[in-house]
Amino acid sequence: MKTDKDLLIKGLKNVAYTIALMFIAPVVLFEAFKNQGHPWFWPVLIFGGLLAISAIALGFYSIKVIMDAFFGTKKK
Repeated sequence: MKTDKDLLIKGLKNVAYTIALMFIAPVVLFEAFKNQGHPWFWPVLIFGGLLAISAIALGFYSIKVIMDAFFGTKKK
């Protein structure tokens, strides 16, 4: 089996986006909890939660893309 290099590069780019989200989401959540009396508390908290969930989802998707690049997809 050969490695699909284009798919591997796509997976590595997704890993880079995942790592960026893994650093940004906790910072946004921390800032939200630090300013609980502020009127923008709920929108910032929801945005931080969405960033955290998207980091997890993108991480799983990145691993799937990299595995498909190495091993290929199932053929029916």
